[in-house]
Amino acid sequence: MKPDYDRSIVNLMASLAAAWGGGDTGYAPLAELPPHMLGGRPVALLLIDGLGDALLAQFPDSHLARARLGTLSSVLPSTTASAITTLATGVAPQQHAITGWHMWLRELGSVATILPFVPRHGGAAYNTAGWSPAQFIGAPPLYDRIEVPATVLSPNWIADSAYSRATGGRAQRRGYSNMENFFAQLVARLADGRPQYLYAYWTELDHLAHEHGSASPQVREHFLALDRAFAAACSALRGSGALLLACADHGFIDTDEAHTLHLADHPRLANTLAIPLCGEPRSVYCYLRPGRETEFLAYARNELAGVCEAVASAQLISEGWFGRGTPHPRLHGRVGDYVLLMQENYALRDRLANEKPFRQIGVHGGISRREMEVPLLALEP
Repeated sequence: MKPDYDRSIVNLMASLAAAWGGGDTGYAPLAELPPHMLGGRPVALLLIDGLGDALLAQFPDSHLARARLGTLSSVLPSTTASAITTLATGVAPQQHAITGWHMWLRELGSVATILPFVPRHGGAAYNTAGWSPAQFIGAPPLYDRIEVPATVLSPNWIADSAYSRATGGRAQRRGYSNMENFFAQLVARLADGRPQYLYAYWTELDHLAHEHGSASPQVREHFLALDRAFAAACSALRGSGALLLACADHGFIDTDEAHTLHLADHPRLANTLAIPLCGEPRSVYCYLRPGRETEFLAYARNELAGVCEAVASAQLISEGWFGRGTPHPRLHGRVGDYVLLMQENYALRDRLANEKPFRQIGVHGGISRREMEVPLLALEP
């Protein structure tokens, strides 16, 4: 599934920008969220990390499902790093150029783990050497352009991180400790009815889906608890005039060891690469050694047939997979020479010398509908 930049999380942010004087983002607002519906009132966007439309469909009688307006698409890659940067800036990866969990930063000569803002090989965070994520994000925070007060509510452990500071701009940053505290702060901030924007980021569903799988009992139990807390918050906000929106950054697809490929088991493929794999295990950026393109493509098409498709990165950019409009000058350098788009529920991983083996059951970042489609929810308490 190719991202639909007429109806995506980018267009959701275009609606919010249009309502609050944030200017033209280059993307069309959503028809069902016109500016007059959003302006002059408190609005919260609850970002439930990992709540794909397919996962929500498992709970048709939930409060969250009953608030569903429809389906949006995520961005490419369908992953947190790219999607939450879209929610913070209002534009697609085509413009902000944050292209996945692992990114080759040519400016530093380093493969970065971008959200913690640390070198993949380990060691001190880049900000200890004076660098800021803002220097690598290709678009400014939307919070700095809108005309209403804004607050970012996120877990205590990331509320004041370098990436949160860079993407939060002038917005107030607040942390929470647990689900009860999360919803208590959400209600307290919206209850007085004054116009404002609250971006509230919930992470635990994503964590559980990675560890146990999106169809696991652990995810089900957590979703039901989240749904009850959401319903209670809506009840507490009756009469406030608040609008509660909710969506996700991506969905999930579950994999297993039989469908997880390790680069160390494919030395001929590894020998064609100039640097470690980047991007995501489901959308893998490959930087090739000079003169090895033919060998790389032959291996992908013959040895990995049915597992992945190798597509030239420049082709994906020109076809609009990362967004619309003029690409950021750094985008081409951040998506490699080729992208391996994994098929079915396959994932491809490599491991550096400092990295310990780990396993994830739930994965994302690819172009399947389960990963790409996210719900749009709206409720006026």
